[in-house]
Amino acid sequence: METQFYTFSAKNIDGKTVSKQDFKGKYVVIVNTASKCGFTGQYEGLEQLYRKYKDKNVVVLGFPCNQFANQEPGDEASIKQGCILDYDVTFPMFSKVDVNGEDTHPLFKYLKSELAGLFGGVVKWNFTKFIVGPDGKPLKRYSPFNKPEEIDKYLSKLINSSVIERKLVNI
Repeated sequence: METQFYTFSAKNIDGKTVSKQDFKGKYVVIVNTASKCGFTGQYEGLEQLYRKYKDKNVVVLGFPCNQFANQEPGDEASIKQGCILDYDVTFPMFSKVDVNGEDTHPLFKYLKSELAGLFGGVVKWNFTKFIVGPDGKPLKRYSPFNKPEEIDKYLSKLINSSVIERKLVNI
């Protein structure tokens, strides 16, 4: 059965519509980002995660958001330039979205409903992270205070357990 995650799409930072179907079979780390936030340095750790695991079916998806203290005021071109110049970001970035309120992007409505978190169905700040499994099932939510290094430990366990499962199936 197709999970709801794969029914969503979003415009990437260059304005092209990207289906979440493109990420089927991968672990997906989805994060709302901002370039003028105290957590902006997490771009570096997210990029390290992406580079470390991209050949192991992991992708990081960044969704800029300006809903928290006007910390992402620029347009897509300036966001893209800042991500590349300041943090050497190579993981997919998307156009700005709302993660709360009336205009919440449908993907974030879904993620919040599946992984409500400590504060219920809202995203409290930039750099909230959601992990979705290869089957499209939301697995875990991390607060902005959780650094990418913590996600690394979780992903490592997931990847290692799925490698062991695949080996057992092939015995």
